[in-house]
Amino acid sequence: MTAIAVLGSTNMDLVAYVPKAPRLGETVTGTAFRTVPGGKGANQAVAAARLGGSVVMIGAVGADEFGVRLRSALAAAGVETAALRTVEGASGTAHITVDDEGGNSIVVIPGANGRVTGLEAGDDSRIAAADALLLQLELPLEAVLAGALAARAHGVRTVLTPAPAQRLPAELLAATDLLVPNEHEAAALTGLTDPHRAAAALLDEVPEVVVTLGAAGVLYAARGRAPLTVPASRVRAVDTTAAGDTFVGALAVALGEGRPMPLALRWASAAAALSVQRPGAQDSMPTRAEVYAFTPPGSDAAPAPGSDPAPGSVGPVDRTASGNPGRGTPAGPGSAGTSGAAS
Repeated sequence: MTAIAVLGSTNMDLVAYVPKAPRLGETVTGTAFRTVPGGKGANQAVAAARLGGSVVMIGAVGADEFGVRLRSALAAAGVETAALRTVEGASGTAHITVDDEGGNSIVVIPGANGRVTGLEAGDDSRIAAADALLLQLELPLEAVLAGALAARAHGVRTVLTPAPAQRLPAELLAATDLLVPNEHEAAALTGLTDPHRAAAALLDEVPEVVVTLGAAGVLYAARGRAPLTVPASRVRAVDTTAAGDTFVGALAVALGEGRPMPLALRWASAAAALSVQRPGAQDSMPTRAEVYAFTPPGSDAAPAPGSDPAPGSVGPVDRTASGNPGRGTPAGPGSAGTSGAAS
């Protein structure tokens, strides 16, 4: 089983569903409202756990009702929460508007996440025991850097999602093994709007890059290798809120299991395609068995004949609801965003 440590944010997502997102100064009438656990770090942790990873979450929640719910949601998904601290004050929140096309816009208030400024006792050993450390930018940069340096010291793969997009210290990039921006974040980091050119430029800083392209799929680039594009599955997107986080969690599990990068990308893309067909962040994330049921037999993402696709069991997948490759609208991780930040 792949061991994954996540150093990142936990937020309560306050989600408003609207036919069309309001313009500046405009008031619109919504159709529904939900309060659901999210945060880019917690989302990636839940995604990895549901897909078969052994996951530990490092971060903080507030001493409020949201903090209790956020911790409980992680534990219910099978995520180890001993390193999730409770601090005075409010938990982080993300205020999300989702339109009828599945697109979203997000405002994040860090709350307790802003109190995580470094590693605490036991965190270094948790990172050392992992196959991969997942990082994002919803914690203070000093904490992200401390985690990356710890992972590098112990030979642990570091996967960084640079969201929300911001200028990254050279020291952090030097300690990053795999950078996973969406096309907008890649452009913000490089000043280049073409994803292929942006990915090539990022290889000056990190050895491997995966740029998520939304409905266009994902682009992989690595030093000394030809670029690879993996198309998105054709499904109807209901809510893209956690697609990017689902993709990253799935990719970490697949790579930890020893899958070659092309197959890992296809499997992670299938997981993301399932997530966009359901509302919410963590609620939308598929199990391992659901990903296997979604992929047609003989495909790169399907299990080998006779293999056990999942620890645990789930009910049957409704392929009418979840979509069938080749039908509907292409949907994938990236352009439309994830809980906590566009991803």
